[in-house]
Amino acid sequence: MKVTIDQNSGYCFGVEFAIQMAEDEMKEGDLYCLGDIVHNSMEVERLNAKGLKIIDRDMLEKITDAKVLIRAHGEPPETYQIALKNNIELVDASCPVVLKLQNRVKMAHDRMNKHNGQIVIYGKNGHAEVIGLTGQTNDEAIIVSGEADLDQIDFDRPVTLFSQTTKSTSGFYHIRDLIADRIKKHKGSFEELDFSANDSICRQVSNREPQLELFSKAVDVVLFVSGKKSSNGKALYEVCKANNERSFFIESETEINWNWLNEQDHVGICGATSTPMWLMEKVAAEIEIKFEKVFN
Repeated sequence: MKVTIDQNSGYCFGVEFAIQMAEDEMKEGDLYCLGDIVHNSMEVERLNAKGLKIIDRDMLEKITDAKVLIRAHGEPPETYQIALKNNIELVDASCPVVLKLQNRVKMAHDRMNKHNGQIVIYGKNGHAEVIGLTGQTNDEAIIVSGEADLDQIDFDRPVTLFSQTTKSTSGFYHIRDLIADRIKKHKGSFEELDFSANDSICRQVSNREPQLELFSKAVDVVLFVSGKKSSNGKALYEVCKANNERSFFIESETEINWNWLNEQDHVGICGATSTPMWLMEKVAAEIEIKFEKVFN
């Protein structure tokens, strides 16, 4: 039995920055966080034990004179207005990549309004980052996650397309091509103003796809460790599965099915941008202990 942890897996810069900010702030006392700081329940539980209290938007409206962390996903303008009204000190850990995208979306929305155009975002409806992005458009942006959602778009009007930063690159370009084809069918021609597609996927995320392809092919079994809420985790797991049929999605070491593994296997452990390295190490340690007991 050989166990290898993918050293390219684990937190992206934005998540690592947010967690470090939270831990620094909690040295001075308890801290509220608007939504799960990361889409990984094990890490949320660890930070909760240190004093990080998760709240939702309804609770944000009710608290006053408090300190609240904005996680890496970013927030819509409404959140900042509530904080000002309720004398809430915001600890803003929004990822710089997300903040830059929010600004691009706002500028594009203002430009599209002058031409009766539409902002379309390729992403997961209800995802924290997407809520922040649509907030830059007064919630007028159209959210699409697949071909069926394209019926929401008026193809006789100009379209500007962006992507949630953690979506699949291949998925984005597939949606881009589908939109371009429909505009051509509706208008019969294709002018520059008709359609603008902006690949706004974070390169720390997209670069992991080719790395995971190689990693998945180099081992016998893949254990992909991720929170079930992570859209990035779901996308990266599909990369593993496409390149190694013996790929399995687990949230922690407790979900390992030992029938997946054989004594002679080379087991690869990897994860999402929201998966802490300590959790992947815990999975590896559990495998090594288990197989020492069974075969030695």
